[in-house]
Amino acid sequence: MSIKVALEHRTTYRFDRPVELGPHVVRLRPAPHSRTPIEAYSLTVSPANHFVNWQQDPFGNWLARLVFPEKVAELDITVGLVADLVVVNPFDFFIEEYAETYPFTYEPSLAADLAPYLRPVGESETDVPGPLVTAFREQLPEPPESGTAMVPFLVQLNAAVYRAVGYSVRMEAGVQSPDETLERGIGSCRDSSWLLVSLLRQYGLAARFVSGYLVQLASDTTAIDGPSGPGQDFTDLHAWAEVFVPGAGWIGLDPTSSLFAGEGHIPLSATPHPAAAAPISGTIMERAEVDFSFHNAVRRAHEDPRVTKPYTDEQWQRIDALGEGIDLRLEAGDVRLTQGGEPTFVGLDEVTSPQWNTQADGPQKRVKASELAERLREVYAAGGLVHRGEGKWYPGEELPRWQISLQWRDDGQTLWSDPALLADPWDATSAESDAPERAARLGREIVRLLGLPDTQLRPAYEDPLTALIGELRRPDGDRPGLDPLTADAQTARSLDDQVVDPTGWVLPLVTGEEWRSPDWTLRRGRIVLLPGTSAVGLRLPLSSITWKDPHASGDPSYLEAGPQLDPSIPAVPVVPADHQPTAALTVEARNGFVHVFLPPTERLEDYADLLHVIDTAATTLGQRVVVEGYGPPPDPRLTQLVVASDPGVIEVNVQPTSSWTELRDLTPALYDIARHARLTTEKFDLDGSHTGTGGGNHITLGGHEPAASPLLRRPDLLVSLMTYWQRHPSLSYLFSGRFIGPTSQAPRFDEGRPESLYEAEIAFQEIDRLTAQTDEPRPWLVDRALRHLLTDPTGNTHRAELCIDKMYSPDSSRGRLGLLELRGFEMPPHPQMAMVQSLLVRSLVAMFWEKPYRAPLVRWGTALHEDFLLPQGAIRDIGTVVADLRAHG
Repeated sequence: MSIKVALEHRTTYRFDRPVELGPHVVRLRPAPHSRTPIEAYSLTVSPANHFVNWQQDPFGNWLARLVFPEKVAELDITVGLVADLVVVNPFDFFIEEYAETYPFTYEPSLAADLAPYLRPVGESETDVPGPLVTAFREQLPEPPESGTAMVPFLVQLNAAVYRAVGYSVRMEAGVQSPDETLERGIGSCRDSSWLLVSLLRQYGLAARFVSGYLVQLASDTTAIDGPSGPGQDFTDLHAWAEVFVPGAGWIGLDPTSSLFAGEGHIPLSATPHPAAAAPISGTIMERAEVDFSFHNAVRRAHEDPRVTKPYTDEQWQRIDALGEGIDLRLEAGDVRLTQGGEPTFVGLDEVTSPQWNTQADGPQKRVKASELAERLREVYAAGGLVHRGEGKWYPGEELPRWQISLQWRDDGQTLWSDPALLADPWDATSAESDAPERAARLGREIVRLLGLPDTQLRPAYEDPLTALIGELRRPDGDRPGLDPLTADAQTARSLDDQVVDPTGWVLPLVTGEEWRSPDWTLRRGRIVLLPGTSAVGLRLPLSSITWKDPHASGDPSYLEAGPQLDPSIPAVPVVPADHQPTAALTVEARNGFVHVFLPPTERLEDYADLLHVIDTAATTLGQRVVVEGYGPPPDPRLTQLVVASDPGVIEVNVQPTSSWTELRDLTPALYDIARHARLTTEKFDLDGSHTGTGGGNHITLGGHEPAASPLLRRPDLLVSLMTYWQRHPSLSYLFSGRFIGPTSQAPRFDEGRPESLYEAEIAFQEIDRLTAQTDEPRPWLVDRALRHLLTDPTGNTHRAELCIDKMYSPDSSRGRLGLLELRGFEMPPHPQMAMVQSLLVRSLVAMFWEKPYRAPLVRWGTALHEDFLLPQGAIRDIGTVVADLRAHG
């Protein structure tokens, strides 16, 4: 992918009368060592009556020698060229082992060849550097005895000159001496470059002065830190320096911008001294008045699609119009489709660390996730809650992964009043040294608001027997004071008594139509937590708890409880804990923050009321809290956006959208918010190869509520999608990342399991047969018919290209959401690319809703991987998909 530019550079001299000109030398042809491909070049000189001879100077630069046999009144020199601005990695070079660190010494034969470029830049035609540049050199940090890596060393020198000299456009001829530039503190690009050459030679490094063209194109995006570059495409004559490093050759350094030279730096002449690099030099043989003018212009001759601008404005207008047209068809068909997704992002600043490549967690990942969640909350979750819960837990991982959920109500009701009272537990600067006391006060305030007696707030302690057992399991040595063979309850109580500081506070609480606070009883007389480092709410000794209803005991303090304890609750006898509710709200201090753990709830009303109680308590005390524990029950009135950890990436589970317009607003906004949190959608390998995040951009299809899901209302829709995906492998491979095939995160249902095709055909027939028997929806039908097929080779339903884990699973209500997850989509680098992929899926849904797709499944055999994994196979197949869509409008 590249941008081809046409550059025109015109220089004009107008004399007050015809004059005789001596020979002129023009150094305006790109040098042979230019890294930017030059596809066309022209030099036009007026007057036409002249002679031109192309030559090369001693340093290999092109020059044109012009001779004018007649007097001229005007001299016009116009350069035209077409350059292919293919991205150049300025750090893509090899360095000889002996030169990998500075200082080093050039090999004798190489030093002899570089002699003109090693000669010190002196003042007044001497070989002695001036006092100011010498002092400037002495003020810079000396490399350590072990040496400094070569590239960082060059970066530091380039930056030092950049900081020392302000930039100005200077029209006077010639170059300032290094001392003059330092004394003034300002200079043109050629002045800064000559200073850098002087500095490099003082360090014993061969350096040369370069004159050339600088092409700067307006950026597709604005910078999030530092300048964004020119507002429009720009070109001009420019100067920079080059240093010779063994193995790498000449490396361009631009002290005007503190950058290494890239594809926009087109060298014209590189010489030991600026005087030999003048773009145009010559003489006028007689005195005359001269009017000098010049013109530089650049225009884009051709642009390939690129990750920062995949579509032209005209193309995007057509795409947008199509998206709105698809919406009209979905609305006309009463499809009621909602679409969500799971885009992934990686850190912009530390791309090589394991947390952005393989590990699910990491310190910077947590910081970035909190920042991203806060930015998203400000945009989408006004009046909502930031809930920090637990995500997936995979084998081999010590603890479940974290996730940050933004929760808000679509009906405008507030879940949490003041976002300033929601703490970030990963911000160590906000930790409170007296957090344990604060947690106890918050727990007591919650109990007071609920109208419960103080005794219902139970302290929870760590188990001293855990440390004892660990001690007893050690190898032979000094034995602890307690022998488990003689231990009894009295001894255990004596050990318990030694643990006096509670880890947290527990309030037994069961929500529902009527809230109750069971009176727990425990054999050890108090709550002794299970071992571990998780939240108190996850370490309750549930199997050790029995409970009784307060009214059964006749305790008057309970009978006078507040309105949440209804006296009409029937008496409940004491029964084993596993037959009765053991839910609880817990409050604890952890790492200097007050955490509140929510119990499970079955209704949104209970969840909201519980949050209101905690919110009121926190507001009364002015206490910042971390809300964690169980999430809300599924409810169409509640919207969630989740920021979660995943191997190598941060995953964002976005809220579902009901239209193309909503999707068009959400996707670019999410990309932009993530970018301002210094998260990106692309990475580069060590060899410079461009890759995605390594994570997915799964697309989820469903309805506003499970009963409205088009996939449950019309099971034939999923059959159509499965059949079409199976017959068009490009849909499986074109948008996926590097990890594809039977063992990937999203294998096709026929990949590595050809026998599944026969079972799928039987399942499709059964779905059609049972659907035809009645017009009543059978939401369980799809799950029962296809669950065993839509898996990976190990039987894992979550790791399937078409995942129905959350469609109508028999396991739990959270698995019966009517959702289909398309997992074969990798994270695109640009939001428009993600939206076009989504539009492709929406178009297929609209097409199959209007006319179900029925066709035989294909036995691809080895062609599946031998053809469609190659570009030509994928492109040919996606062409047929596009043709089908066009045929259906």
